Amino acid sequence: MANLKELKKEVNFLDLEQNFKEASLDKEFVKLVKSLHLNPKEAMKKTTQLINSLDEKRNCQNCKGLYMCKNAYKGCLVIPEVKEDSLYFTYKPCKYQQKIYEKVKEQKKKIRMKDIDMKDKKQLPIIKWLDKFYEEYDLTKSMKGLYLHGSFGSGKTYLISALLNELHDTKNVSIEIVYFPDLLRSLKDFDDYSYNMNRFMKTDLLLIDDIGAEKVTEWGRDEILGTILQERMNEHKTTFFTSNLNLKELEEHLSISNSGVDKVKSRRIIERIKQLTTDIELIAENKRS
Repeated sequence: MANLKELKKEVNFLDLEQNFKEASLDKEFVKLVKSLHLNPKEAMKKTTQLINSLDEKRNCQNCKGLYMCKNAYKGCLVIPEVKEDSLYFTYKPCKYQQKIYEKVKEQKKKIRMKDIDMKDKKQLPIIKWLDKFYEEYDLTKSMKGLYLHGSFGSGKTYLISALLNELHDTKNVSIEIVYFPDLLRSLKDFDDYSYNMNRFMKTDLLLIDDIGAEKVTEWGRDEILGTILQERMNEHKTTFFTSNLNLKELEEHLSISNSGVDKVKSRRIIERIKQLTTDIELIAENKRS
């Protein structure tokens, strides 16, 4: 039996090696591998994913708009990144999708619950949850927010923003709606650090939008996100999240930073999110396409 296992490993390695050799006939593939400073074995194991990443980059080079997008997720491309000598892949918005994100960022300040489209049946369970939360919301009570995750462009940010704006207007509730990578960038300015941290820790309702889209650092994960969540737990402040990642995927994402892999600290963040929120998935049609 041991000999059979060894034979299978050898056959698999030869397949990987052949696949890598064929891919290496492409100069752009070779250039990509070199730029990542990968050891040969790691590159061989991820040859197919590297080819896909290269293909998506090429698709973007001649693209003139989202209507032309040929990538797996419209408006996004998969990007290879090396952390601790291991290769990982993340999705990044293209320039056209980024413009839409900026537009949505402005629009979400004006969205109200009356603006929600009730025709999408896949959104109905979320809408019912939001309606119930709105009716029962009491600033003096400890209430769980929502960890809303799911497909790209399914309306996650739109739905929660509508709820928060409605509560702000009708019940005089303080709110903050912040795109998580922007939150981290805003806190890098020392002059505004204390002011912004206080905003995010003390506001009545906080939406951390698109968590999992950021580049993970120990500072961002432990000093910023961990501190904000701990303070909001202590003060019984309601917190919302949107993400393209489920909690298991987010835990893996948060465990890997430039400083290495730390599953304990990642798990600590996830436990805080679980205590603060109800976890719901939304898989719906991409409304940005």
